[in-house]
Amino acid sequence: MGRVYATPEQLSAWTGQEAPADAERLLARASEDVEDAAQTAIYDTDTAGMPTDPDVIAALADAVCAQVEYQQETGDTGTGAAGQWDEVEIGPVKLGGRQARPQAAGDVDLGPRAHRALRRAGLLPGVIW
Repeated sequence: MGRVYATPEQLSAWTGQEAPADAERLLARASEDVEDAAQTAIYDTDTAGMPTDPDVIAALADAVCAQVEYQQETGDTGTGAAGQWDEVEIGPVKLGGRQARPQAAGDVDLGPRAHRALRRAGLLPGVIW
């Protein structure tokens, strides 16, 4: 398992609800998404590759919690498969097809709130502080 930027307690505080039973797995997968989106970000890290600046630590934790929240709202279990197909049914007519996914840096389906947390912290490509 790679670096995980948020805890089940932080997720619970973010959502205002008890963390799900599989919170650690969800946080690990969301951390991968956030790390991929912020892959060109430059910030100080410790020997394990974890950020050392409190603002960066907070931004990554917020982004990870927001990503888990986004995935839960879209029905994704962290695999990226949910929300990829749509279906419309009107009377006897039924239409279905692939939905275009919004993409963030790193070709990640990043939730809007996660994207904003990273952008505000200057952790997305094209943001120079």
